[in-house]
This record gives sequence, structure tokens and C-alpha cells, in this order.
Amino acid sequence: MEHALLVNTLLVGAVVVCAIAMRYGAEQNGLSPIVGYFVLGILLRTAASFEVVPLLTEQQVFPFLADLGVIALLFRVGLESDLGRLLDQLPEASWIGLGNVLGSGGIAFATAFLLIDWPLVPSLFVATALTATSVGVSVALWEEADQLESREGSTLVDVAEFDDLMGVLLMALLFAAAPLLREAGPEALLSILAPVVGWMLLKLVLFGGACLLFAWYVERPMTHLFERLHAGEGTMLVMLGVGIIVAAIAGLLGFSVAIGAFFAGLIFSRDPHTTQYMDAFRPLHDLFALFFFVGIGLHLAPEAVGAIGGGVVLLLAAAVLGKVVGAYVPALPVLGSSGALVLGLSLVPRAEVALVILQRGLELGAWAVPPTIFAQVVLVSAVTVLVMPFVLRPLLTPPSVLSTPESS
Repeated sequence: MEHALLVNTLLVGAVVVCAIAMRYGAEQNGLSPIVGYFVLGILLRTAASFEVVPLLTEQQVFPFLADLGVIALLFRVGLESDLGRLLDQLPEASWIGLGNVLGSGGIAFATAFLLIDWPLVPSLFVATALTATSVGVSVALWEEADQLESREGSTLVDVAEFDDLMGVLLMALLFAAAPLLREAGPEALLSILAPVVGWMLLKLVLFGGACLLFAWYVERPMTHLFERLHAGEGTMLVMLGVGIIVAAIAGLLGFSVAIGAFFAGLIFSRDPHTTQYMDAFRPLHDLFALFFFVGIGLHLAPEAVGAIGGGVVLLLAAAVLGKVVGAYVPALPVLGSSGALVLGLSLVPRAEVALVILQRGLELGAWAVPPTIFAQVVLVSAVTVLVMPFVLRPLLTPPSVLSTPESS
């Protein structure tokens, strides 16, 4: 036992060093480090097959760190969500966001279920995962081109926040419906789904209400208390600790810890005063999040990767087409042709929320997300994250300035 713990400790240190080196190397070349983290996990999984290192997916250390990574990822998504601004922009953002979610999810489901002929439940997991956007990749490019404060850039942020909210809600609904689909089948689903989903929504409303009360009456006095104690950046650790507690409570209530972490981030997002602690949180986010992405690679069994077929090409096409069409059509009257096209392309990258959904589905078992399907969606995610920066950069730099209906 002690020997296994020491080996795991050694591997944790090695992963941190290698991952941080990968991250800064990728950033120097204008790339996302996420794919590098995948590769690191795949290498560790491959080494385990040769008995060079232990199979880390069966150890407690790496899965625990990966769970902390999920919490850190979704806590940051919630923390950086501007609900007030989203509510102000709701008519425009929700119209584009709804088209984006329906287009990307619908095209992904039709491709997986009808064209590739995957089973119903895995197809639903794939469709739900592909509704989400990894906006961090695109936002970095828009900032680099000094376009983030433009009307199109603001719309991108609003629609991406709507994406995240819808992705979390759809994930909650899917986890309620998936076991019923497995046991009763789609024919009997409607008769038994309503009470189950109703109970789930009631718990979600009560949980969200408790978080709202905490945000109104506890959050500010708590942060003030630690500021009076001169906790400094330690206040951020308290906020993260609250996030972990809320995530665990969500898990005990039958939700995913990801949903709880997202709600915890929203608790603090309403207080502009907490934004001063974002710089303190980023190193913690970077540390824990990398274990989530390395964990994705660890779950890519070599036999599953080897079984990837031509369906991945169709799924990649669906991932791109769903976002472009889903955002382009409703955004066209608002942003014009070029602006709507660039917005759609900016929503194509998939990573954090999408992979959380697939990872949780994989943990349910092969009936929900088989390893081969998991591997194919991870590959699609990697391609979108790697390729889209090369597509977007020329479109975001002059003279390809985005045009609005007034300027076109």
C-alpha cells in the first residue's frame, strides 16, 4: 500500500511538471494545451498496459484529483458568468443561443443515431455534450485581435454563457432520463419520465434557491469576515472550499458534482468584489483542471482508440455544421452575414463542459457511453480545439473586419 502511494505521488509530481511545460509551450505557439494533456494521459495509460506504471484509473489518487478538476472547471465557468449582463441581453442572446443549442444538439443527435447508427442513450449523451462550447479558446483569439469589446465579441460571450447554462441543465435532465431509457425503453419513457423529471426539477429549484439565499445573505458577510482577518488571497481558498462543499451536496442530492460547482460559482459571480480574487484562483484552476484532462486521456483505452472508425468524420462534420448553422441563422439579422459566420465558427471548439458530460456518462457504464464512442468524441474535441484557431485568426484581423447590417 505504501509503495503504491509513493508511486502515485511520484506520478502526480511528474504529471504537474510535464503538463505545465506543455501548457507554456503550447501558449508560445498560440495553441490550446488541452490536447497535450490528453496525450499525457494516453501515454500513462499505455505505460500501464506494459506494467511500467500502475493503472491509474483504478487507483484513488488520480480519480480524486480529476473530480477536483471537474469542480474547478465548472466553478470557474459559474464564477465568470455575468448573469446580470446575460439577463439584460436575454432577448438577443437567448434567441441566438437557443438556435445554437438546438442546431448543434439536433444535428449531432441525427448524425449519431441515424447516420452512424449508435444506440439511443449514447447518441443523447453525444448530442448533449456537443451543445456546449469551449469559449476560452475563442475568447483568447478575440482578445488577441482586440475584437472582444465589439458588438460581435459581446454577443459571443453572451451566447457562450447561455450555452453553459443550457449545457448544465441538459446534463441534469439527461442523468435523470438515461436510467429510465435503459430500464423501460423509449416506448414507456413518457409515462414514467414526467414524475422523475418533475422531482429532479423540484430538487434543482430548491437547491438553486438555497444557493441564491446563500448568495444574498451569507456570501458578502463571509468574504468581509475573512478580509477583516486579513486573509488576503486565502479568501479565494475559502470561496473554493465553499464550492467543493456545494458540489458535494449536489452529488449527495443525485446531481453531478459539476452542476453543484457551477451553482457555487454563480453564488460568487454576482458580487463584483470577488473578481479581485480571480488572479489567486487561476493557479488552482490550472493545477486541478489539468488532472481532469489528463484523466480523459487515462480513460482512452488503447483498444478503444484502435477501434475508432469512419463515423468520427461524420461526427466532426456534425460538430462544425451544428454550431455554424445553429448560430448563423438566428444571428444573421443581428450581426450580418460575416459577423454571424464568425460567431458560429467561434462556437465550434468543444472541451470543458462537453468532456465533463461524456466523462460522467462513461462512469455510468458502456450502456450510457461506450469507450469507443467516448474516444471518438474526445478526438472530435481535440480537432476542434486545435484547428479552429487557425481558421479564426485570419477572419478576426483587418481587413476582414466583421460587418454589421448598418456597415455592410
